[in-house]
Parts: sequence; C-alpha cells; structure tokens
Amino acid sequence: MPEGVRERRVRSGGIELCVAELGDPGQPTVVLVHGYPDSKEVWSEVASRLADVHGLHVVLYDVRGHGRSGAPRPLRGGFTLDKLTDDFLAVVDAVSPDRPVHLVGHDWGSVQAWEFVTVERTRGRIASFTSMSGPSLDHFGHWINKRLARPTPRRIGQLLGQGAKSWYVYLLHTPTLPELAWRGPLGKRWPGILRRIEKVPSGNYPTPSLPSDAAHGAWLYRDNVRPRLRRPRPDAHAHAPVQLVTPTGDRFLSERLYDELEQWVPRLTRRSLPAGHWVPRTRPDLLATWIDDFVASVETDGEGAVGTTGASDSAVGPGRTPADARYAERFGGRLVLVSGAGSGIGRATALAFAAAGARVIAVDRDAESAARTAETCLLSGARGAWAETADVSDERAMEQLAEKVHAEHGVLDVLVNNAGIGLSGSFFDTTPDDWRRVLDVNLWGVIHGCRLFGRRMAERGQGGHIVNTASAAAYLPSRVLPAYSTSKAAVLMLSECLRAELAGRDIGVTAVCPGLVNTNITATAAFVGVDAEEQQRRRDRSTRAYGIRNYPPEKVADAILRAVVRNEAVVPVTAEARGARALSRFLPGALRALARVTPLS
Repeated sequence: MPEGVRERRVRSGGIELCVAELGDPGQPTVVLVHGYPDSKEVWSEVASRLADVHGLHVVLYDVRGHGRSGAPRPLRGGFTLDKLTDDFLAVVDAVSPDRPVHLVGHDWGSVQAWEFVTVERTRGRIASFTSMSGPSLDHFGHWINKRLARPTPRRIGQLLGQGAKSWYVYLLHTPTLPELAWRGPLGKRWPGILRRIEKVPSGNYPTPSLPSDAAHGAWLYRDNVRPRLRRPRPDAHAHAPVQLVTPTGDRFLSERLYDELEQWVPRLTRRSLPAGHWVPRTRPDLLATWIDDFVASVETDGEGAVGTTGASDSAVGPGRTPADARYAERFGGRLVLVSGAGSGIGRATALAFAAAGARVIAVDRDAESAARTAETCLLSGARGAWAETADVSDERAMEQLAEKVHAEHGVLDVLVNNAGIGLSGSFFDTTPDDWRRVLDVNLWGVIHGCRLFGRRMAERGQGGHIVNTASAAAYLPSRVLPAYSTSKAAVLMLSECLRAELAGRDIGVTAVCPGLVNTNITATAAFVGVDAEEQQRRRDRSTRAYGIRNYPPEKVADAILRAVVRNEAVVPVTAEARGARALSRFLPGALRALARVTPLS
C-alpha cells in the first residue's frame, strides 16, 4: 500500500474486514472493490493517484476471505451477493456516513458492485459507479436468455464466443481442484503468468496471501453464478450514473456483453482502451484520470468532467469534456503529444484531440504559438494541456523534451510527429545546407520523436500509436520538389518499417499524406535559385493557390484521429492525394510524365 494509508477494522455479519483509507476525508469518497483472485493491493497504484494527484478521499478494502479480512465459516454460502452487499454497506457507513460514495469495481469487484448499484437497499448511498471487466450477473443472464429465445447465427456465435472465454468459470465450479491448484503450482506461477500474458509490471503485487485468496474466492462463483444466470432479476436497473470501462483486449469478457446495457442504465458513459484484463495494474494513470473525471461530472450535476492538469510550469487550467464528444470514448484522458502544434495541421490536430478529452502536449519551436494552442486546447475540452518549446531537428533538445514529458506526465498514448518545413527549387539549385535543413526537420525530427517517445511506449508494453505527417509528395515526383519529396518519401518508408516492427507490441504507426491544405507552410517555404523578390512572389502565388483550394487543416486532423482509431497504415488526405496514391500504385508511368511538366511561374 502507498504511504499515508490509514487502516481500520469494520465488522459485518461476524466478519472483520480490513479497510484502508487515503486522502482527505472532506473530499468526495471513492470506494475501490477488487476482483478475483486479487486483494485490495491490486488498486494501490490507482488509489495513490486518486488521493495524491486528484485530491480525493479513497477507500479500499479486502473482500471477505481475501487479504487481511476474515473468511466466513463454513465457506459454502458465505460469499453470496446479499452478504457482499452487507459488507459494502458496513464499510460505507464507517467511512462516509453522511455522503454517498463513488463506487469503482474491477472483475468480481465489478460483478458485486453491479449488485450494490441495482438493489433498493443501497439507493442513496452510491453517487456513481465505474465498472471494468465485470458484468452484472443479472444483465448477463438476460443477455443469454435473449439469445437462446431468438437464436440467430450471429447470436449463437456470440454465445459460443463468450462461452469459450468463460472456460475458467467451469473449472472453478469443480470441487477441490481449484483450491489444490491455487495452493500448489498455480499460486506460485501466477505472478509470472500475469507478467507474460497480461504484461503486468513486477513489484509488490500480487501479495503473499494470493493462494488463500484464490482458494476462498472460488466460492464467489459457486455461490452466485448459476443461481443468478438461471433466475436473473427483472428489476436490475442502476439507480446511479455508470461509467463502463472496456479493455478491448480482455481475454475473459466479450465486448458484446454490454450491447444492451443502456436499457439497464439511465446514465451511461462508455470508455474503451486497448489493454488486457488487469487494467488497474497496467494503466493506473488512465483509470485514475477517468475515475476523477466521472466523479467530478457527477459532483457537478453532470455539467461535465472537471479535473486537474498536473504539475507543470507550462500547464494551464482545466477544461470540460462532454462524455458524448466524438472519440471521447477512445481518447478521453489519453496523453497525446503533437509537434508543430503552433499552427496549421499540428494546431488543428491538437485541438481535435483536446475536443475528445485527451491530455495534450503542444510542442512548437515558437513558444507563444505553442502556448496559444495549449490554452485553446483547454477551452476545447482537453483534460489537461501543456505548451513545450523545442526544435525537433535538435537531438539534444528533443532528448530534454522527452525526459521532461516522461518525468512530469508519463508515457505517451499517441505521438504525432507533424513539424515540417517546405522547400522548392531544382536539384542543382538546392545546396547541401538546404538539404540538411529540410532533412533535419522533416526526417530527423520524425526519427527523434519515434526513437525517444516510441521506445518508452514499447517498454511500457501497453500499446500506443505513432502518427507521422508525410505528404502526397512522398509518392508524387516533382521536378521542383526534390528535397521536400525525398524527405517525405523517407518518412513514409520509415513509418511502414516501424509499423512492421512495432505491430507485435500493439503499437500502431500511421503515415498521413495530405495534399493541398490551406496552412501557412506556403508562406514560410523557401524557394531556392531565385532572388528575394522572386521568392516572395512565389510564396504569395502558392499561398493564393492553396487558399483557392481551401482544404481546411481540421479535415486532416479528423483523418488523423480516425486513422488512430482504425489503426490505418497510410492515409492520403484530399482528393488529389488519394488520386496520386492510386496512380502511384497502378499507373506510375503517368505520374512520371506529370513530374516532367514545368509548373507555371
């Protein structure tokens, strides 16, 4: 358990429960209920963040028969949902007698919490409920009966799919065998299994009480599963708002289990994340943020999620994000870094992630532009926003940026390498210094970002996504863009290579290839081989042409978010980019012929 924990004993029906508290009792109370075969230690990382970072009063307790709580005698019949509800009410009455609590459950902690939030005797004691990786047995029973009553091929497939995922439930109903396995070889090997299969970091979890916890906890299944699935309650409606967190990589529960959940929950907020079953250990940072957001939204009568931005000199105040905002289910609370965020596509992308409730780090070499973007991100709904100044072509500056970001905010969930510069002119007019300038920003900036931030994503082992802004010029040859096109073609190939390497680590890589987009890149592009007056004339002409095309950077930003959600490899944006991509694959000779045409000057 973290430092500053206060422990007490609470009695319920002859059982003594071990209850731990953190944080200020004057703040909203969050009660964390663990699952099987865990103890309250599974919540230690989440609990410390909720108390220390988000300033909440946090309560967690060992369920009867687990950790340092007593076990019923006899075990049979001692773990019914009615008795577990008695325990919950005893804990709540002890730690928050005058105010309803915010309930959070994982695995079997969520299964029993669904009982708490749907029975009449707890009405008024629960302010909200966050559920993860554990359905209501009543809802599950109705879900099964509906598919058996009207068996279509799709519904039968869903039943068979969940039946296969629930293999362990059948084993736990066998007499004696689970107890022998947990007190023997399985109990010894379980920590290693969690590290290898679920990618749970090593540390002080699980606790030494695991074998007895797992042996006692088998009665959670034996006392409740078959009776409830046979006769599910028809009135199992939630009497508090519910936040559902669904790990898309859960090996034990199908996402289809929650398809009809809205009929049981009047106020439902959905969140999803690409992770396995044990998210309290693998993504405690994200869970703490989502829990804090949901608690705040309920405490403010549903006006929106309010949270803190964290400790940083460049942070600005908190924003509000509607739960139904586009992509909020996927990006709410995620940590996103966008380079070149001071203007154009980078700024639009940062604001799009902000509108989805992400925590956004806006990076630009112009400090004022980065700060304006960060401030606007919060007004757009970002969970937190920070401005950072860095030149992506400077290796040391990027190393310092990565050190600061990882120390203050943690590992990124999404990296958008967007910073870039334009350069036009013939090959022989392009000097070595021109080449170095373009490649340093457009290619090396991407390499630095992928190396410094992508490595930490891979080491974390919980996936992520990298977006590299290339260009339609990456596959569209031009006699006047040799340096720029070469840099963008290299970004495209780098992205393809990284995508192949990182696929096994659940990290997606996308190359975004915009065409003519109305940004200020034309106003800052360099035109080599001409004097200053002619260079300005060409800049003005290019700016007018892009303005006439008038394709907004917001559409590119939307394509970027969609590409991350869908894990797309190469995303041409604009009609001309898509057309050129098709020609490059099916009629490359036509593109080569177009490349020979001298553009109008």
